[in-house]
Amino acid sequence: MGSDDVFTQAFEVTGGDFHKAGRVSIEIKETLQELGISPVVIRRTAIATYEAEMNIVMYAAQGTLHLALSPEAIVIEVFDRGPGIPDIDMAMREGYSTATREMQEMGFGAGMGLPNMKKNSDVFEIISAVGQGTRLRMVFHLGGRTAET
Repeated sequence: MGSDDVFTQAFEVTGGDFHKAGRVSIEIKETLQELGISPVVIRRTAIATYEAEMNIVMYAAQGTLHLALSPEAIVIEVFDRGPGIPDIDMAMREGYSTATREMQEMGFGAGMGLPNMKKNSDVFEIISAVGQGTRLRMVFHLGGRTAET
């Protein structure tokens, strides 16, 4: 994003803090509503952001979500200090999960996080290094999709 940004904000997420899990995605959703963004775009952004936030809570020590809004798009960039993803292709498969039994007992870890992020964003990029963490970039075009998918 460049000098045409209308709005930017960063959010910190603490790994393992299931009590606060989901608060960042709710705050982003409310911010986009206040800024008058289309409900369809807000829904897609909220779903993808929630999934990214939950991956930080479940797998990383700490992470940051950056929101940048321009007249053309919403860009969500996510950086975490987690274990990294050894096999991104496998992790992108619906139903594949490395969630612990405890996470699954809480209702998480269905293996839909990364696939849902990709499905709901217009652009989805992921870079991950084992032992270093993961970086996601998701773009949601404001004039793009008009139907929910």
